[in-house]
Amino acid sequence: MASPRRYAPSRRALHWLMFLGVVLAFVFIEGRVWFERGTPARLAMVQAHFWVGITLLALMLPRLLLAFSRPAPAVLPPLPAWQALPAKAGHLLLYAMLLVQPLLGLGTAWTDGKDIFIPFTQVVLPALMAPDAALAGQLEDLHEWVGTAFYYVVGLHVAAALYHHFIRRDDTLRRMA
Repeated sequence: MASPRRYAPSRRALHWLMFLGVVLAFVFIEGRVWFERGTPARLAMVQAHFWVGITLLALMLPRLLLAFSRPAPAVLPPLPAWQALPAKAGHLLLYAMLLVQPLLGLGTAWTDGKDIFIPFTQVVLPALMAPDAALAGQLEDLHEWVGTAFYYVVGLHVAAALYHHFIRRDDTLRRMA
């Protein structure tokens, strides 16, 4: 049960589960370079990246429902307005990126004619977009750009949490622990 000073357990669990998912998506896509192109190991890394992204997208529905049904506890001591607005904007940006990034990845894979296998099977997720090499290139560029920007936004989120904990000494970080 949530206390007035902490997020609901379901929101905390989703937050940390999605954090782990973002880390795994990064490790899988960056780690693919450890394997030669065309090898089963490299394909497994890319497929794992796809499925972690799809899982993150699927987790956004309950995350958004919980965000609306179980609001965030107030920060104590309260934030000054000049910090509250950027904090809200930062969270909205994180949520938008967690929705848009997997959709861009799916669009890239489908328009590039790549198969997304259901894990541990030879069953392919049906493509919802027709192959289109030009569109695939554009979506891939956008997916990479948003991914890079996402790393910076997550970094700022972590830096802000540490600032609140160690410098401002409020309960921002403890609310999610």
